[in-house]
Amino acid sequence: MIGKLLSLYKPAPHIQRLPAERIDAEYRRLRWQVFLSIFIGYAGYYLVRKNFSLAMPYLAEEGFSKGELGFILSAVSIAYGIGKFVMGMVSDRCNPRYFLPTGLILSGLINIFFGTVPYVTESVTIMFILMFLNGWVQGMGWPPSGRTMVHWFSISERGTKMSIWNVAHNVGQGLTAPLVSLGIMLFATWKSIFFFPAMMTLLVAVYVLITLRDTPQSCGLPPIEEYKDEYPDDQVEDREKERTIKEILFKYVLNNKYLWYIALANVFVYFVRYGVIDWAPTYLTEVKKFSHDSTRWAYFLYEYAAIPGTLLCGWMSDKLFKGRRAPAGIIFMALVALAVVVYWLNPPGNPLIDNIALIMIGFLIYGPVMLIGLHALDLAPKKAAGTAAGLTNFFGYLGGAAFANAMMGVVVDSFGWDGGFILLIVSCVLSILFLAMTWHAGKAVEQS
Repeated sequence: MIGKLLSLYKPAPHIQRLPAERIDAEYRRLRWQVFLSIFIGYAGYYLVRKNFSLAMPYLAEEGFSKGELGFILSAVSIAYGIGKFVMGMVSDRCNPRYFLPTGLILSGLINIFFGTVPYVTESVTIMFILMFLNGWVQGMGWPPSGRTMVHWFSISERGTKMSIWNVAHNVGQGLTAPLVSLGIMLFATWKSIFFFPAMMTLLVAVYVLITLRDTPQSCGLPPIEEYKDEYPDDQVEDREKERTIKEILFKYVLNNKYLWYIALANVFVYFVRYGVIDWAPTYLTEVKKFSHDSTRWAYFLYEYAAIPGTLLCGWMSDKLFKGRRAPAGIIFMALVALAVVVYWLNPPGNPLIDNIALIMIGFLIYGPVMLIGLHALDLAPKKAAGTAAGLTNFFGYLGGAAFANAMMGVVVDSFGWDGGFILLIVSCVLSILFLAMTWHAGKAVEQS
């Protein structure tokens, strides 16, 4: 029984190719289908990713310190950073049709447990453990999506397609705020912050299970390189061969200096991303005197502002910089630093300026986030894509997001919010430095 269940996760076998006259129509139909599937599926992960941030003002009112809340919040990022790297290696050898919804189901169940079981929200230890488990299974979302992307879309179109797909997490995380407001209204408890969005996540998992597919060859179609007549200059002899974990790690990932540069840049990009958004509800409530409802809508605006910003950043990297990802990332991070300064120095009583500053940070920060993940996919063969992206995200979440969650709480407790904002600005500068080290790195494309 267990063996049959595990066999579902094996890469789907190649089947006999469809007749030539059916290839184009079937390819176009399935490309839309799998793209929509990973878009909605990844958005579903964000319905249950950062709910704890929205619960923090309520927990602070119950007596938890910022240090305790930051410690709990860091559990998600620590586990997600490790889990995404590990799950990236696993996903390179798994069928995303089953791998991706498994993580959705597990994350949904953990959040339902968090919000419905008595006494959970009274213990720092229990909350940390649950957030750690949630972060680990959240690592099952990005890698299978990345695997799907590189199998169904060619390099020359991937920047634009990836930027569109990447806004899925803004859609999901942005929807969390109105869903939370609806849940609190329906269930009359702030704990619905956890269990109500989780119910939606379980429905998303069913949709992904029905619609997602593994490789084109498993659907009777040629590989994307043949279909688009576009081959990467990666010196890989057999792009369709499934690689061992050892080969992926030591031949294609760990010895690539550019992957290490963008991994280090990711530490500081993620510090800014999560240092702003995870602490926005608490900062706006305490310092800027926003109501709980107003903070949730500011959170919503931050996330949805990212959609046009991410699309613009992806377009710039494809069209203006010809596949080089660093220049656009550097421009966006420099502008992020300016927006953070405005958000910090704007005095209380000017909510319009606060919201505009948050909107600008959201508009700008997710472009570099997307570009680093895309650059990792570009720098590795498609059978090593999940591992390459997992490495950069391991650094981003463990070194950046977890540090932001824990350190921001400690620094704010000790030095006030000024200390926290100084950390954010320094992180902007360091992210620019490491991105600059990959200025000329870009994926060459060889037409057959």
